[in-house]
Amino acid sequence: MKIYTLMENTVKDENFCCEHGLSLYVETPQHKLLFDTGGSAAFADNAAKLGVDLSKVDICVISHGHNDHGGGLAKFLELNSTAPIYISRYGFERHFAGTDREISIPAALQDSGRFVLVDDYLRIDEELELCSCNDKKAQHFADSFGLNMLQGDEFVPDDFRHEQYLTICENGRKVLLSGCSHKGILNLMEWLKPDICIGGFHFMKLETSGADEKILQEAAQELEALSAEYYTCHCTGAEQYAYLKERMTKLHYLAAGDILEI
Repeated sequence: MKIYTLMENTVKDENFCCEHGLSLYVETPQHKLLFDTGGSAAFADNAAKLGVDLSKVDICVISHGHNDHGGGLAKFLELNSTAPIYISRYGFERHFAGTDREISIPAALQDSGRFVLVDDYLRIDEELELCSCNDKKAQHFADSFGLNMLQGDEFVPDDFRHEQYLTICENGRKVLLSGCSHKGILNLMEWLKPDICIGGFHFMKLETSGADEKILQEAAQELEALSAEYYTCHCTGAEQYAYLKERMTKLHYLAAGDILEI
């Protein structure tokens, strides 16, 4: 399996561009898969530099309904005329950072007829599965960090029911792709038990000292105790990643332009 980081908050080198967002291109034995599209059309520029032909993508998965993961969808629809786009049934609901900045994916994109609306679980084929884990009980820390959704006319903390996770089964291994792990990375590891975890941990709002440090310390200890390998990025946060990396031997970082073979 080969994974190309098309967009991330940082860059491998000056040949690539970056933005706050995430996009991964994955080549498996059966698929050419796009996981998220970053916050704009810029992911496509990085794809071209990496030799990735987005017109050949046969499946697209959007991890959740925030525009830093689906902001490049219009560009993808322009470049690719065939791939179905799997998104949560709640993915086009309205989402906000605080109450004044909307971070939704434009609902008008649904008119393209390309979207497959996913409920809690969908087995696409023997290789790919999608799960929201909305029916699972969280045992570990997960915070909305000021992210909200509209319930009627009222802002309420986002419950991230629109977030889904992709598992890829290959050669007896389970690879988990998670855009932001808003429901808690420790919860996801407990629920889905992957061998390899790739994606953001949503720790970027946590301080690496004071009261928040306990959360990071617990995460480092519990993740390291598992047999999994981790490739993180995006909303984990640079300072938070450095903190975790000092305490973990199986943690690695993915920047825009990186190619990972597993």
